[in-house]
Amino acid sequence: MKITICQYNPLVGDVAGNAKRVCEAAASASKEGTDLVVFPELFIQGYPPRDLLEQRWFIRNSREAIEKICACSKKYPQTGILVGTALPNELPHGKRLCNAAVLIHNGKIVFHQAKALLPAYDVFDETRYFDPAQKVRVFGFKGERLGISICEDAWNHEELWTGRLYKRDPIAELASKGATLFINIAASPFHMGKENLRASLAKNHARRHGTPFLYVNQVGGYDELIFDGSSMYFDGKGALRARLGAFTESTATVDTKKPGKPLPLPDFDTVEAVHGALILGVSDYARKCGFSKAIIGLSGGVDSALTASLAAQALGSGNVWGIALPSRYSSEGSVADAEKLAANLGIRFSVISIEKPFTAFLETLAETFTGTAPGIAEENLQARIRGTLLMALSNKFGHLLLTTGNKSELAVGYCTLYGDMNGGLSVISDLPKGMVYRLARFINTAAGREIIPAATLDKPPSAELRPNQTDQDTLPPYPMLDAILEGIVERGDSLRELTEKGFDKKTVQWICSAIAGSEYKRRQAAPGLKVTPKAFGVGRRFPIAAKYKW
Repeated sequence: MKITICQYNPLVGDVAGNAKRVCEAAASASKEGTDLVVFPELFIQGYPPRDLLEQRWFIRNSREAIEKICACSKKYPQTGILVGTALPNELPHGKRLCNAAVLIHNGKIVFHQAKALLPAYDVFDETRYFDPAQKVRVFGFKGERLGISICEDAWNHEELWTGRLYKRDPIAELASKGATLFINIAASPFHMGKENLRASLAKNHARRHGTPFLYVNQVGGYDELIFDGSSMYFDGKGALRARLGAFTESTATVDTKKPGKPLPLPDFDTVEAVHGALILGVSDYARKCGFSKAIIGLSGGVDSALTASLAAQALGSGNVWGIALPSRYSSEGSVADAEKLAANLGIRFSVISIEKPFTAFLETLAETFTGTAPGIAEENLQARIRGTLLMALSNKFGHLLLTTGNKSELAVGYCTLYGDMNGGLSVISDLPKGMVYRLARFINTAAGREIIPAATLDKPPSAELRPNQTDQDTLPPYPMLDAILEGIVERGDSLRELTEKGFDKKTVQWICSAIAGSEYKRRQAAPGLKVTPKAFGVGRRFPIAAKYKW
């Protein structure tokens, strides 16, 4: 069977536009003699559609989009179309909606398979909208018995988890029913290390059952989520025969009878993958939200330098505006480093001093602040003035304001509400400080020249809100902070477990308390691009008004 993989980037909600792309791809593939064209999970709606699925008009429009695909498929009777869509089911109870793979051929739906395993963890919330499949079936098509599954259906392999989430293994069920070809359509978001896990999973399914395994994944940025694509085809011996690139739309045709030479499994580079993910995340967020230009506050530090570098690559240097906003505490070197970065990137650069508004605020508050010592309120005034000015420029010129805080800072609240947290997208909010430096150095190495100035990389990080300030006046050393945060946020380690690993108890206690005490800040933060297994965002839901200890 000749199968065309369509690793596409649908637009969430645009059911008519997404359906049009299906018809266009089918027309093109049919000219090449393709037997089956395959699209990702929920391609018609775009993944994740979230509460759009609760709107009756949206489901009605989705059904009409499928009908249009059926109509266009009559023009290509030799080619089948396999596409993901939300589909009303006939159950008398429950959500009465399923996440389905629909096989369309010669003007009609000839088969559909609902998703059996519905994830309800981290960023996934499918039990909110869908009913699970009651059974899985195979379907004879073009000489093959297709075992069609959807994303999570392939993730319950008994060798993958120490504690399985589900009783069922849909892939094993399809194998027992005589499937000769597995097809898994997916919307599997990226995080560091996930590409290796997916490749291992698909390979093991193919080898375990002696059955070829085709994996077709969505690509694109969707709010906080980034989908890398990386679609694959493994033969029945578990050899990789085809792989599509990451973070880009692409198509490829696989002939299961003539699959070609085996390919080596890719050696996924974490830093390079994160770089590609963030560029896609920024470009898609801006484009899909109607922005073509971005504005960034440049402090001369590594966080804003990295954010500006990513934005320039994502949107084009001519579409990025860097603003230095120095105060009485800003060093000459910081402004110089910001200007040098802008020159290296070829972006627009401006300097707007905040000294006059800062002085005005201090004078306005002087009587009310009488008898108090200068402290964090005065420091945060500077951040809030900067945030206000940047938002004013964003409003005036229609640029997307990108925030520049990293995960280490956001975790412990080392950031200012309505100040440096202002903006429409938080680009590096899921990058620990150590990864910020690794990614910054990667950018310089990949470019073969200095993009991010050496002085920016070498100097101690500082918010420059008071004389001679450094981050380490307030925070533990970043390598220690990042290691403890990884244990708390990503692994769910307790205070006892972390101290048993050799971390200082008081330091761990302070970090735990800071994480809990900063929950209200993160709830008000701009959406942040997810690149680690557990980000601060829709996939992490802790209470604000609560009392607990790790």
